[in-house]
Amino acid sequence: MIHLDTNFLVELVTVGSDGARQVREWLVAGREVGASAIAWSEFCNGPLTREQKEAAFAVLNRNLRDFTWQDGEEAARLFNLGGRRRGSHADCMIAASAIAAGAGLATRNVADFSRFVPQGLRLEPLP
Repeated sequence: MIHLDTNFLVELVTVGSDGARQVREWLVAGREVGASAIAWSEFCNGPLTREQKEAAFAVLNRNLRDFTWQDGEEAARLFNLGGRRRGSHADCMIAASAIAAGAGLATRNVADFSRFVPQGLRLEPLP
């Protein structure tokens, strides 16, 4: 399973984007894609049309992972280990969700997420 970060969800509905092509390649190769409820919430902040939202939901095949209290505790741990950086809590939540799901994370913000690799986050290599 590959969890898509918010920026990849945006690319998913952007015609001709590199991210949309990459997701298509993963799907053709038989890989599953999904997202955390946190990334989905950020994506739904828009702007986006109802059609774009429905298209992304269909590509994800409803693979949206709920955020649990255990994920909340892991996100807090990542936040504290990461130096309690202002504005980083949503990233900690997205990382915690991917770790708990055993999913790789596809993101354009590698610098923001690479600090979680020692804590068990697996970043998906991108071309």
